Amino acid sequence: MQYKKIITSESVGAGHPDKICDQISDAILDECLSQDQNSRVACEVLACNRLIVIAGEITTHAYVDVVKTAWEIIKPLGYDENDFTIISNVNKQSVDIAQSVDKTNKNLIGAGDQGIVFGYACDETPQYMPLTSVLAHELLKEIERQRRSKEFIKIQADMKSQVSIDYSNSTPLIETMLVSIQHDEDYDVEYFNKKVSAIMEQIAKKYNLNTNFKKIINSSGRFVIGGPIGDTGLTGRKIIVDTYGGVGHHGGGAFSGKDPTKVDRSASYFARWIAKNVVAAKLAKQCEIQLAFAIGQPQPVAMYVNTFNTNLIDETKIFEAIKKSFNFDIKTFINDLNLWTTKYLPVATYGHFGRDDLDLSWEKLNKVEDLIKNSK
Repeated sequence: MQYKKIITSESVGAGHPDKICDQISDAILDECLSQDQNSRVACEVLACNRLIVIAGEITTHAYVDVVKTAWEIIKPLGYDENDFTIISNVNKQSVDIAQSVDKTNKNLIGAGDQGIVFGYACDETPQYMPLTSVLAHELLKEIERQRRSKEFIKIQADMKSQVSIDYSNSTPLIETMLVSIQHDEDYDVEYFNKKVSAIMEQIAKKYNLNTNFKKIINSSGRFVIGGPIGDTGLTGRKIIVDTYGGVGHHGGGAFSGKDPTKVDRSASYFARWIAKNVVAAKLAKQCEIQLAFAIGQPQPVAMYVNTFNTNLIDETKIFEAIKKSFNFDIKTFINDLNLWTTKYLPVATYGHFGRDDLDLSWEKLNKVEDLIKNSK
């Protein structure tokens, strides 16, 4: 294997066992917040063989039938009530955590835990996202669309993709596209391979990229047993798929099933909002924001701005412009991003960032002018 500068990202479909768990967690969160915006939710799901366990801590005035909500996610993926037993073991939030989050000063919210979060953006795609990540998601979105419309038959919802791009030269070249899709026992291999190959080339052409790349299709040879029956799933195990793929850093905290007081989620959205606006303001071609939090504290305890030497003005000026343009109080940025009223289920699949198919507050370029003005 010769040296090349190759970057790789992956995605997983809605029927992947980990993503089933993410979707159930976020569907329960959405139902809680729709009835009670003061809900405190940390919902975790385990899917193993034919058992699904809903666990975590939820404090809310809402009434949510968590088992019914889970079935509303599972049935469109091709399962019925004979396939799984679902049990719930949900408790209330610890009073110790609650008192650190809900301050006596009602204008403040304390971080629900310590943690490090990152937000990233680049000018490589219209979505301000890494190209590998965009392609990996788009592959599966198109395959899933064709599965649901029955344009692509005898396939199931458990699927994965992986895209590698060679950046050794000035023009990015797709090195490899890989797809694995659960299929019916009696599927036609030739038909299957032709359909997947055509979708791969369709996505490459959409971004004006080469089509003479290596195609790897169901490299295991057989993928009939899938979903939680084939592999255990757990909420929060696809954190790189959820964010920036093989580019950028991650603090380790998952998103799904967590209400906005959990800075793992809300501050990651906030950091993405900052980074995207910095790049859109042409202060840098890449920008990564690192924020650190302490439990109970209403603001980050540290911030680091990294432009990977792509900054077009001094990084110190970018740092100061960010501080002047954004309010770092947790309660304020939760409200600025309307996170109490956001529907989270749509971002539980195909990434939380760069979603030009959704109207997401943290993707808006509404701070560009402020950043330009404050950077001078």
